[in-house]
Amino acid sequence: MTILDVSVMTFDRPEAWQWLVQFCILAVALLLGNVLRTQIPFLKKSLLPSALLGGLLLLLFKAFPGCREIINKPMMEIVTYHALGLGFVALALKNNKVESKSSGMKVIETGALTAATYVIQGIIGLVVSILFFLVGKKFFYAAGLLLPMGYGQGPGQALNIGKIYTGWAEAQGIDFAGADFGLSIAAMGFIVGSLIGVIYMNILRRKGKLSSKKIEAAQVNKLEDYEGKGEIPDAESIDKLSVQICMVLFVYFLVYLFTNWIQGMDLGNFGTNTLKPLLWGFNFLLGTLFGIAFKNILKVFKKQRIMEREYINNYMLNRIGGFCFDIMIVAGTAAISFDEFGKFVLPFSIICALGAIVTFVYVLWISKHLYPDYKYEGFFSMFGMLTGTASNGMILLREIDPKFETPAANNLVLQALAAVVLGFPVLLLVGIAPQSLQSTWITLGILVVFWAVLTVFMLRKKVFKRRTENQ
Repeated sequence: MTILDVSVMTFDRPEAWQWLVQFCILAVALLLGNVLRTQIPFLKKSLLPSALLGGLLLLLFKAFPGCREIINKPMMEIVTYHALGLGFVALALKNNKVESKSSGMKVIETGALTAATYVIQGIIGLVVSILFFLVGKKFFYAAGLLLPMGYGQGPGQALNIGKIYTGWAEAQGIDFAGADFGLSIAAMGFIVGSLIGVIYMNILRRKGKLSSKKIEAAQVNKLEDYEGKGEIPDAESIDKLSVQICMVLFVYFLVYLFTNWIQGMDLGNFGTNTLKPLLWGFNFLLGTLFGIAFKNILKVFKKQRIMEREYINNYMLNRIGGFCFDIMIVAGTAAISFDEFGKFVLPFSIICALGAIVTFVYVLWISKHLYPDYKYEGFFSMFGMLTGTASNGMILLREIDPKFETPAANNLVLQALAAVVLGFPVLLLVGIAPQSLQSTWITLGILVVFWAVLTVFMLRKKVFKRRTENQ
């Protein structure tokens, strides 16, 4: 048999097309979702992401007899997992410039708001899941921590931690579909962020507290947005987009090598039971760290004149990140299975409802104190992000601040590193809580204390001002 014969025998098999067909399904769903959003007035006003609509279309498609097998659930989960990590790597590689309109302290405070909201979402979720476990519903006691993963982090992280929690639940003899539970919360988060955000915005407009503004042509990209000074040509021996994609994949490969290396180390009981499983789930965080490190290495090379041209292009990296997150949302929503949904529909509904209410009230309350000059702009940007993604926050913000004249947009973009640093203890607790009911109670107590500390930090000026006045 010749090489040509082997090629023919390989590529005419269905297995050779399986992955490509799944990506084609995701692409078609995303395009259809965009058509629905642009053509149906209600959906356009709702600000629901086109990617979420595409994922919901696939969920509806799976409900028809014989159609479920067409959409490969394991592949959708894998796409969701890797799209999250690749998207964060792309954003980490960007050369970000700090705008003067956002002060350093305000950025840190915004990061604290992000972390504190994760914490209060975790508290609400844990209280509900522990109560359901105690009343004999056979519900996994640590499941509530998937609320900040789904609302605050999105489908990718909800899937990652949900799968880890499924293993811990099975070890405790509890039947818990963690991935489906987490993905369902993430999908509900997009709906909450978009619909509640739009409803509240219209209420404020009717009361005269917001003026109606339309998104203007000022948001069209300028020439300098496409290409920076001293960058490599668009097409030479290698296309500029190819360079960006290769850098993203290289950094992500480093994440795999590092994580795989850690798995082979002896880290003791804590490292084996907590840290090692979490590392695979925190591919996005490692991708961010490795991306920043790689970007700084390139800067050193350029400063030492080892490199003469600028290889990083922010515009293209934005587009790569946007593509990854769109695909992640479609695939993550399509991966939801309702086979086990009946077992957790009640706790799911209570957790999502309470999570939405508490997130709305808390973010609005803190925004009035943190952003006195632009409280509504600050609120809508953060509420959209803390129930959906950063893009949801930007979409809501553009409705009332189309030219990004307030610091709200900059706060949202620049707070990411501060949120990661301040929220890192929460990520560790996510790995500790499922190990036993006692660990979950301890986690709940720590979260309450941590939330109080973060809240006092954000309101420190008002708290100390009152204390001074009383004295």
